[in-house]
Amino acid sequence: MASTVRVGVVMDPIASINPAKDSTLAMMLEAQRRGFELHYFEQNDLRIRRGVATGSSRRVRVSDDPLRWYELGPREDVALGSLDVILMRKDPPFDTEYIYTTYMLERAAECGALVINRPASLRDINEKAFIGWFPQCAPDTLITRSMADMRAFLAEHGEIVVKPLHGMGGRSIFVVRQGDRNANVIFETLTEFDSRHAMAQKYIPEIRQGDKRILLVDGEAPGEVLARVPAPDDNRGNLVMGAAPEIRPLTERDRWIVNQVGPVLRERGVLFAGIDVIGDYLTEVNVTSPTGIRELKKYGSTDIASAFLDAIAAKLRAR
Repeated sequence: MASTVRVGVVMDPIASINPAKDSTLAMMLEAQRRGFELHYFEQNDLRIRRGVATGSSRRVRVSDDPLRWYELGPREDVALGSLDVILMRKDPPFDTEYIYTTYMLERAAECGALVINRPASLRDINEKAFIGWFPQCAPDTLITRSMADMRAFLAEHGEIVVKPLHGMGGRSIFVVRQGDRNANVIFETLTEFDSRHAMAQKYIPEIRQGDKRILLVDGEAPGEVLARVPAPDDNRGNLVMGAAPEIRPLTERDRWIVNQVGPVLRERGVLFAGIDVIGDYLTEVNVTSPTGIRELKKYGSTDIASAFLDAIAAKLRAR
């Protein structure tokens, strides 16, 4: 491993993040503490010309300061393949622009950069749909663009959760009960009248005790999980939607789910992921820009950022 590790970070505008909660900032702080050189990119800084992926980079210094958490240097063009590591931390929506960015990062990986997570896996692992690879872990789940399918699924279960496949942060998630007069308009909205796929899941009452975020580093989980307990007037276990954070130990069922999912993610080059568990059921596999690092360290005793940078260092040594 070179004496100075050069790390590129592709993310949303750093000025717009919430520094107290942002997991990407936690990763950057730990990388900087280790003496790594940080290069900051937004999506519109990346390009391919004559087959070479390059980026308009700005060196960045970060601080754990809620008022001034970053300083950017002047722009310089960098061949993305010349960087040791590139972290793809752009938040969803997972749209065509996101996919185009993964193509550029794939070219960088082919030229020598360690891209985390693997670009092909970012494209292949839809965070909602991928639980279909683990039916033994998940509640009864339907992915469809048919409103009739959704109505039949609701009639079968009596109470379901429906959500889009491309969102994040609890947006556009609905709990629908049999007899709800809004059911049809919800199905129409999510499927855009049978033209867009969406997800329906059997409702899990244990959501009232929290939606557990389990962070995985190279397929392994720490001993603590972040439970996000919905507000009394909401069904969503998302901190951004007002859920309360609570640290809990990993249960035996949690460990079993990790042992089902973790090796598959490791094999696919996913070094950092966040799986969501409600009660005894896996509900999502998040691989784009999972969060929860700051809360696990603030309220518990787990330093995921350090474990993540250890895993990166091990990957670089293995090369």
